[in-house]
Amino acid sequence: MSIVKIEQKNHVCRAIINRPESHNAINFAVMDELETLLDKIEQDSAIRCFILSGSGQKTFISGGDLREFHTIKTAEEAKPMARRMLAILKRIEQLPCWTIAAINGAAYGGGCEMMLAFDFRMAAPHATFGFTQGKFYLPPGWGGLTRLVEKVGRSTALLWLAEAKIIDTQTAQRHNLIDDITGSSNWTDEIWERAQNLIKNDRSFIKNLKEGAMRITHARWEAIEAELDSFAQFWESDLHEERVEKFLNRK
Repeated sequence: MSIVKIEQKNHVCRAIINRPESHNAINFAVMDELETLLDKIEQDSAIRCFILSGSGQKTFISGGDLREFHTIKTAEEAKPMARRMLAILKRIEQLPCWTIAAINGAAYGGGCEMMLAFDFRMAAPHATFGFTQGKFYLPPGWGGLTRLVEKVGRSTALLWLAEAKIIDTQTAQRHNLIDDITGSSNWTDEIWERAQNLIKNDRSFIKNLKEGAMRITHARWEAIEAELDSFAQFWESDLHEERVEKFLNRK
């Protein structure tokens, strides 16, 4: 069974990460399916909007799958995993269509890094956002530090990361981390309706706007790439190992 469920209609492609038993955590199998999906979206000119959400109502994406990734011990082993996610998020950011992170529940660690690569972030009222990488003695490794600073400013980004802060939707919107909070009881329909408002022009037009908005920020790619080395360095530290072990063995 596919762990990334896909629905496509009327120029809109919606994908749902379907790993409820792991709180929709990103593992290698999810990466495989996301890469295949991105191949499709990049090639299908009919798709003008891409929506990503998690299954259920509790969790959007809980981050990287610690149980699976815990088998990775050294910096040199950690780099390919992080580099692969960097590439996936860069491809999402550069898609020639609009992208919406439909945040149906809690987003933690890498889940927050994932949503930051999307053009727009819409959250259900009960969603929460946890910048919890520090609990595992890790900095962001998927471009999340650079993108978070872009969205909320340097001081707020550093404070949230230092405190491993968990914030609610109102705080997230006040600091421009998210663009909107859904108001209807059927939030899925509201997301689809919002997508319909974005697809009035073709991909050529959408691509032109997106590329124009990024022209002044080429240096950011160097900053995003630089996060990889520090992430890998902390990954192989004893303190990271100890904190993950404690988390996995909790009762």
